[in-house]
Amino acid sequence: MDREFLIDLFADFGPVTIRKMFSGYGISADGINFALSLRAGLFFRADEVTIPDFEAEGSKPFQYSTRAKTVVVNSYWELPARLFDESEDFVQWARAALAAAQRAKVKTRPKGKKAAKKAVPKKAAGKKRLVKKAITKTVR
Repeated sequence: MDREFLIDLFADFGPVTIRKMFSGYGISADGINFALSLRAGLFFRADEVTIPDFEAEGSKPFQYSTRAKTVVVNSYWELPARLFDESEDFVQWARAALAAAQRAKVKTRPKGKKAAKKAVPKKAAGKKRLVKKAITKTVR
């Protein structure tokens, strides 16, 4: 799928950002990635709420092969082919995929919120040792 096709496909959904990603495109709305367009097809974000809909349509999760194994990415599922011709249904599925991506974002831990460690720079640690040595020498 090329960029122009994706722009037309998502026209009724609303504004989306389409960026190069891997061997295709990542599609996002409101800064949240909710769809992938890859050589293998179009994949929407899915979770425990939406996966049954994909299964009912006979869709499969995204997967790729490495030298050692086949990796299944259960968070992105292939869009049923019939939706490419049914604009209203496509928009509903796209909104559901965006909602799944938003739910997933809420579940993940915010970046940078790790427990703060008391880090002493090496130079400062070295100075403390020197000061400690100087004090012990003068005391003796």
